[in-house]
Amino acid sequence: MIKKLILISGPTASGKSKLAVKLAKKIRGEIINADSMQIYKELSILTSRPNKKNQREINHHLYGFLSAKKYFSVGQWLELVKKKINQINNRKKVPIVVGGTGLYFNAITKGISKIPKINEKSRKRIRKYHKKIGQEKFYQELLNIDPKSKNKILSTDTQRTLRAYEVKFCTNKSIFEWAENTKSDFLNYDIKKIYIEVPRINLLINISKRTKTMINKKCIQQVKSFLKLKIEKSLSANKIIGLSEVASFIFKKQKLDQVEEDINIRTRQYAKRQMTWSRGHMANWIKIYSKDSTDIYKKVLKVIS
Repeated sequence: MIKKLILISGPTASGKSKLAVKLAKKIRGEIINADSMQIYKELSILTSRPNKKNQREINHHLYGFLSAKKYFSVGQWLELVKKKINQINNRKKVPIVVGGTGLYFNAITKGISKIPKINEKSRKRIRKYHKKIGQEKFYQELLNIDPKSKNKILSTDTQRTLRAYEVKFCTNKSIFEWAENTKSDFLNYDIKKIYIEVPRINLLINISKRTKTMINKKCIQQVKSFLKLKIEKSLSANKIIGLSEVASFIFKKQKLDQVEEDINIRTRQYAKRQMTWSRGHMANWIKIYSKDSTDIYKKVLKVIS
């Protein structure tokens, strides 16, 4: 019997999580997180992690399980996902992978290169060097040792710059050479790939509504606790939208209404990048949308049946 695997993606604030819960109830599914910021323990509100009620109703996996102090790669995520999918299948249930991180979905549908593990000593040394010379000079050094990175990694993308540098430095092979000849670990699955394609105007409304409910006392307290951890700047958790904005309010640099507007702006920019990614990397996904969430649900049921 062919095993089923359902993937649900879409821009932030497109209603993916609610749809996944409704779907899981109908088809005896369990939900696996594919959002690179919802993996962290510390900031559940800013990352819009599914609420406790939904998590009680349906099994949710890989949400809020990792300290923001930890480095975490796409490869590590994929290994955990493979285990979770096997466990869900063994329970005779359907795995539903939900999120907005394109690289995570690429890892499932296209596979991931088998890069040797980079030893921690080298990683720390490289990060120390990066901190010393700054991102701009470090990026130029990456292009010098790995010209294949040019036009493939943005000069402002600290995380990917560091990763590409450490791979080339420690393996003497470009991260893009490692990526060649890779294949999916799920070729024997019936994969349903669904993308929630929300019109821009509707998405902007959703983003504004969510931001308004997000900024509260509990959220501010979570940010205060996070700041006390003094997370290394190069780690991904520092990129969580709203973190620097709420911090500016805590340090009395911004008023709360300006914080809300700044978060809205950054979230819109992020949604735009997600949609651009989907056009380039998810062209063969089934695009679904309706103003009525019940109608979306019905359309998804037709796709997966």
